[in-house]
Amino acid sequence: MLTFRGIWIFFLSLSVCTLSVDAQEPKHEVLHVDAQAATTPFPHFWEKTFGSGRAILSLRDSYRTDLRTVKQATGFESIRFHGILMDEVGVYDPDRVTKNPGLAAEAAHDSSAYNFFYVDQIYDGLLENGVKPFVELSFMPRKMAADPNQLHPFWYHPDVSPPKDYKLWDDMIRALAAHLVERYGIGEVSTWKFEVWNEPNLDFWGGRPNKDTYWTLYDHTARALKSVSPRIQVGGPATAQAAWVPDFLSHVKAENVPVDFVSTHVYANDTAKDVFGTSEQIPRDVMVYRAVKKVHDQIVSSAFPRLPLIFSEYNASYSNEPNVTDAPYIGPWLANTIRLCDGLTDSMDYWAFSDVFEEQGVERTPFYGGFGLVGGDHIPKASLNVFRALHQLGGRRIQLDSDSALATALPNGGLAIALWNYAPPTGTGADYTKPTGPAGPARTFELQLEHLGPHAHAKLLRIDDTHGNSVSAFDAMGRPSGSLTPDQVAKLQKAGEMAPAEPIKFQAGHTTITVPAHGLAVLIVQK
Repeated sequence: MLTFRGIWIFFLSLSVCTLSVDAQEPKHEVLHVDAQAATTPFPHFWEKTFGSGRAILSLRDSYRTDLRTVKQATGFESIRFHGILMDEVGVYDPDRVTKNPGLAAEAAHDSSAYNFFYVDQIYDGLLENGVKPFVELSFMPRKMAADPNQLHPFWYHPDVSPPKDYKLWDDMIRALAAHLVERYGIGEVSTWKFEVWNEPNLDFWGGRPNKDTYWTLYDHTARALKSVSPRIQVGGPATAQAAWVPDFLSHVKAENVPVDFVSTHVYANDTAKDVFGTSEQIPRDVMVYRAVKKVHDQIVSSAFPRLPLIFSEYNASYSNEPNVTDAPYIGPWLANTIRLCDGLTDSMDYWAFSDVFEEQGVERTPFYGGFGLVGGDHIPKASLNVFRALHQLGGRRIQLDSDSALATALPNGGLAIALWNYAPPTGTGADYTKPTGPAGPARTFELQLEHLGPHAHAKLLRIDDTHGNSVSAFDAMGRPSGSLTPDQVAKLQKAGEMAPAEPIKFQAGHTTITVPAHGLAVLIVQK
């Protein structure tokens, strides 16, 4: 695919004279869209599930407030987080009665090592807001760990050790599954996904050799879940960098271990070496697609060619890059990723929905390159508006010969068309770089729309440097450090709102729309 970056390099090579005259000249693209054209299904796979900070954070009011905001914007179905089995959730403590004699009388009726009180509050809170759990089974309770001190360097230090006794692990998994079925019913629980661990190919799993010991963990977990009900959905290997999938599927086939879906992760700044074992330089705008296609093809070639594929983590960056995840850059990056990944995966779960998030510790500013769509103090980022705008796309896709547009049919015969202008980030890494000028030339789309009737009317949603971009207001404040005043928070929340829709007029079905670099526009046309 010839990306915008490739086009730009080509023009740079023409001549210094051409660059000085034409560098900021708008690029021009002509699109013909027929509202009666053939379509293909276009399920909104990019907004089914979101990731989030660890399980215990979901009990915070700030978390649930942000959850409701994103639910309203996207209608998402489920949420995935780490740590439902960690000690802070209180699931496992074999000594909880005997170590506290004062509890003995009132707890005599319940001498179990398991306590699902917080689990219930966590999952009840999700379900009350119309969101299902995507259950990542992690991390190890320290009293069950082979090494209670095998702690991950995250701020909250999860224990990544294997269990000291797999019977203890199996019993806990069965008890958890049985409790969930009893509380919510198998009809509900059978719609959830249960994923075994998180990124066992990295330092989130302490078993050695990590692949073989993860197979052991997966086998025990899958069989324990299915012993409660064969309707419970379980999958893995939940790896980083799109790794291990062929070996995982070969293993479960050889050992006859249950598997209902494949899950793995990728980020757009992962390296080709880590994801593909090559030394090529893969641009950020196609890395996620390349990884998704790789795993899709691996599944098709396996003994389970119809298994659903879930990328249970993805984003434009795995590191804190303010010019990427806090900025309008996300708009064209995400739209292009959706365009390319359509038909290759059942779900892609953006990491994460909110910056109520503590992997690196307590945040100090709402714009530090956090993963969330909503920053601290409930400040909407440009990325929230990007998801809000792309949610307007229809459920049937009309094919276009363009790398910067998506056309969809609406149920009432109208159209929703996404237009974008991809350019690389203005700066990378954790240090924020305030743009000193346009990230690249504007792109003009000349649209000719057919079969919409004489009374068609349209509106345009924009997200770019000057539309729906709270970080620009933060820049205008001088990027204050430390806690913000209530007045500053209110101004940033206002700046982060979706910009009012622009009315668009047609003449004989024709209109022209210009999109700046790092801009996304969604045109909604009603008959």
